[in-house]
Amino acid sequence: MGTDTVRTDAACGAADRRREQRGWYFYDWACSVYSTSVLTVFLGPYLTSVAESAADADGYVHPLGIPVRAGSFFAYSVSLSVIVAVLVMPLVGAAADRTGRKKPLLGVAAYTGAAATTGMFFLDGDRYLLGGVLLVVANAAQSVAMMLYNSYLPQIAPPEERDAVSSRGWAFGYAAGSLVLVVNLVLYTAHDSFGLSESAAVRVCLASAGLWWGAFALVPLRRLRDRRAPARKAALPGFRQLAATVRDMRRHPLTLAFLLAYLVYNDGIQTVISQASVYGSEELDLGQSTLIVAVLLVQVLAVAGALALGRLARTYGAKRTILGSLVAWTVTLAAGYFLPAGAPAWFFVLAAGIGLVLGGSQALSRSLFSHLVPPGKEAEYFSAYELSDRGMSWLGPLLFGLTYQLTGSYRDAIISLVAFFALGFLLLARVPVRRAITDAGNPLPERI
Repeated sequence: MGTDTVRTDAACGAADRRREQRGWYFYDWACSVYSTSVLTVFLGPYLTSVAESAADADGYVHPLGIPVRAGSFFAYSVSLSVIVAVLVMPLVGAAADRTGRKKPLLGVAAYTGAAATTGMFFLDGDRYLLGGVLLVVANAAQSVAMMLYNSYLPQIAPPEERDAVSSRGWAFGYAAGSLVLVVNLVLYTAHDSFGLSESAAVRVCLASAGLWWGAFALVPLRRLRDRRAPARKAALPGFRQLAATVRDMRRHPLTLAFLLAYLVYNDGIQTVISQASVYGSEELDLGQSTLIVAVLLVQVLAVAGALALGRLARTYGAKRTILGSLVAWTVTLAAGYFLPAGAPAWFFVLAAGIGLVLGGSQALSRSLFSHLVPPGKEAEYFSAYELSDRGMSWLGPLLFGLTYQLTGSYRDAIISLVAFFALGFLLLARVPVRRAITDAGNPLPERI
């Protein structure tokens, strides 16, 4: 009888865990449409065109009196949004750790981002400054929400499940991005049939991403559970907790070494995501429909790529799989420099290469880091992980924008990003992951 009771309790616990995991996947389903439709496809070219319409005779706009080349305004706005996120995340992370109430904070961040994205419907004419403000708010809110979302992973998945759970989360996000992009493609290409101008169709696509984000965020907010905060968290307010976490992480230098490698190569990934459509439209003279199809191709292949790299990690280990993906990123991005203008087929080949490594490299980085976290400090360390994620992600867009401002060439801007992947590879290759896991006090998985 006692054995049967234990088995029943274990089965119930596993069922509850799977239910929570499925709810967790749905936040990626909700917010990834923003990353895809807004940040990757529509907003970059559209906000650039709005800024260009407001520019002076020399091609500059003047937000707050600062001269900015119109073609760099979007990249600078992305960079500013990351800086804002870095300032806000420690405060939110500390509040989540003190109270154990991550779910209400996730809701506030998610709906702030969704509202700002929905407000992009009003971005028309020469309202480039409105677009910049909404982008900063939406992107910063997404960063804060992702910090809270990622910190659930150690709580909802035991070590042997994390590669798979993390990869499925990314796959859910890319599947949602693919689905919505199909609808966007129909609306944009046939905007006349719907009685919409091209500008209005873009604004509808932007706003619909915000509505999607808000609607599907309800699922994780219903299924995820808050955990009681440990008593030791109560006396650490604001940035003091971040400082305490950083001090504690200094006792785990190999974990810090992984974070350094991650923030370098992830900065390259995030910059490619946010600037690829600008490169395609401004440098390669590709139309919006071509860019949508290319990003759709990325999304579809990223679903398969995230799951495939998750399986490769079971055979070769997460570290080797990530290193292989960074080689693929470097080769693909370098090839992008030589793409001929006005040749959609070659741009699609580039998109396919990106799609196959995009989700897997990020998903496996998240799950690999979970093994480097000392037991009982998951929330603190994942706050630092997300801070590392966003903390230098302003550098890639800034480098991209500065390179274009100095050279006037988007080809030079895109090739400058190769440095992030090459340096990230070298830094990650030097991290002895098995020793890092042991030093953190965690058991060694069979493959890592």
